[in-house]
Amino acid sequence: MGQDALRTSGSGGGLSTTAVSNGGGRGRGLLRGWQVQYTSINIKIMILCGFVTILVLLGTVSIGNLGTSNVDVVNQNLIKETEPILAERPSTSVPTVLEEPPKPDVNPPTDLEEPPKPEVNPPTGVEEPPKAEVKPNVTYTLGPKITNWDSQRKVWLNQNPGFPNIVNGKARILLLTGSPPGPCDKPIGDYYLLKSVKNKIDYCRLHGIDIVYNMAHLDEELSGYWTKLPMIRRLMLSHPEVEWIWWMDSDALFTDILFEIPLSRYEKHNLVIHGYPDLLFNQKSWVALNTGVFMLRNCQWSLDLLDAWAPMGPKGPVRDEAGKVLTAYLKGRPAFEADDQSALIYLLLSQKDKWMEKVYVENQYYLHGFWEGLVDKYEEMIEKYHPGLGDERWPFVTHFVGCKPCGSYADYAEERCFKSMERAFNFADNQVLKLYGFSHRGLLSPKVKRIRNETVSPLESVDKFDIRRTHAETKP
Repeated sequence: MGQDALRTSGSGGGLSTTAVSNGGGRGRGLLRGWQVQYTSINIKIMILCGFVTILVLLGTVSIGNLGTSNVDVVNQNLIKETEPILAERPSTSVPTVLEEPPKPDVNPPTDLEEPPKPEVNPPTGVEEPPKAEVKPNVTYTLGPKITNWDSQRKVWLNQNPGFPNIVNGKARILLLTGSPPGPCDKPIGDYYLLKSVKNKIDYCRLHGIDIVYNMAHLDEELSGYWTKLPMIRRLMLSHPEVEWIWWMDSDALFTDILFEIPLSRYEKHNLVIHGYPDLLFNQKSWVALNTGVFMLRNCQWSLDLLDAWAPMGPKGPVRDEAGKVLTAYLKGRPAFEADDQSALIYLLLSQKDKWMEKVYVENQYYLHGFWEGLVDKYEEMIEKYHPGLGDERWPFVTHFVGCKPCGSYADYAEERCFKSMERAFNFADNQVLKLYGFSHRGLLSPKVKRIRNETVSPLESVDKFDIRRTHAETKP
């Protein structure tokens, strides 16, 4: 457009006429004409840029009554008109910048529409497990069905004499305990888990018992109360040399370090569990047995029991529905999802002829001793009795049911629970420290004191105080 202006000025156009009349010379007229033309171009550019800016803003905020097609036509015409002028100016990038912002404005809605995709998927993830649970759980098992485990195990024991199931005349026992794979909700919970492990290690070491501490969930379907079942089965199949698997909750402590399980009493039984026959058979109480501590023989019968026990445990609808059945069947049971204890009681009662012949309901000693009625009597026990009794006079196991030391909530006051656990631990630990000549300063103190002096004949103390050489007194 600038070149066309120059041509018209030489042929008597309006711009040159004005220049000649004002200046009287061709050079000055041309100079004046150039100035006027340059000024005119700048004005046109400013006006056109203003129009473009207004149109862009109108298109961005959606102001005006023009239809989309009319706005497009106007924009195209303006672009055609301004391209020749803007091509001569460095400001050609300005319209580009002004025209590009709507693109980011269009893209954000796309970005905003994409996040719902992850939000749509999680519900899909939540909805999918029931699909996977409802069908498989009808025939849910802990693993492939094994029907000849007794014969397989017998052959293996004969072929591996270095791994006997009887050691020094006693059946080999493996104590299994554990805790969740993550840390406790509070540090003090981990502290008492450590004390609990130390307590179990001491007892097993002194009585020649193997111990396994598990922190892995071997089956995601069986969470919470049910995690013990797949681990028990796996240990049975992986350790055929073990005669008994002894499960013990992490919140249970040995408080009679001298007492030994009377295995000869259970020669014809495969499950030993603490409980009360009257509560079990007559009242059908949901607390008739306690699955926090029990012993299961490594045999085909036990594998069958686990296979019959586990199907109520998979999380989701199956566990919820099973919980309703258990609550309706068992006396005093609150309404909540199926737990392993209620499921076992239901199984033994509903299929009594199949299972009960091999179950020993033990209550002659405290395989499970409820803590609340015991921890405040330790001083009296020390004064009147001695370890090795295992019953209410000196409880074999003190079980802190309802305290949940690793959780964020409990059925009892936290301070009371931890104080009671401290007393139980020190009560048991004193029986271990006695061999070494020490004792806790008090049942609530972690500090120890010397209870006898060292001598030049230390073996005399070993013969006198070593629990391994002391015979437990049986209950009359």
